[in-house]
Amino acid sequence: MAITRRQKDVLDFLTSFTQRCGYSPSYEEIASGLGVNSLATVHKHITNLQNKGLLQRAHNRSRSIDVLPARSKKGTDRLPLLGRIAAGRPVEAVETAETISLSDILGNREVFALEVRGDSMRDEHIVSGDYVLVERTRTAREGEIVVALVDGTDATLKRFYREGSMIRLQPSNSEMAPIFAPAAAVTIQGKVLGVLRKY
Repeated sequence: MAITRRQKDVLDFLTSFTQRCGYSPSYEEIASGLGVNSLATVHKHITNLQNKGLLQRAHNRSRSIDVLPARSKKGTDRLPLLGRIAAGRPVEAVETAETISLSDILGNREVFALEVRGDSMRDEHIVSGDYVLVERTRTAREGEIVVALVDGTDATLKRFYREGSMIRLQPSNSEMAPIFAPAAAVTIQGKVLGVLRKY
């Protein structure tokens, strides 16, 4: 991501100060080191660099500015979370200085992704071409969306229901019938945590 010459100066100062001292500089030390009179200017540069994913800082402790390692051009684990957007009535646009990462959503769980083929879950807004994020697990609660293996060969994405000795794998598409199978023939491979979609 492109940065201004002054932002590069700030990054270079932070890196050299932290390597030299073993801790990050204060805003006053950054201003002094760069010959800047205004702490507001320093704050603006730090916020912009954080929004670009180059810095990370904790708001509840001092000397908490960390320069993040350089990332490849192919992507990053963290994305700027710039605020909230209304899907109904408009809301005031207020930019924040937060970031969000897949690890914020997924935690420490063992997770894999699958590309969806077909429209059996379209009423859940999961359609062909989407990617589902799946937590690897062998168990599921009633009504959870699961990746199930039927008869050891056929994998499917459905809602899970136990009915006596049978399992009902329910599509979320009124045009499709559920799959009924003996409990012994169904293996849960994971449950859906989220959906990714490219436009």
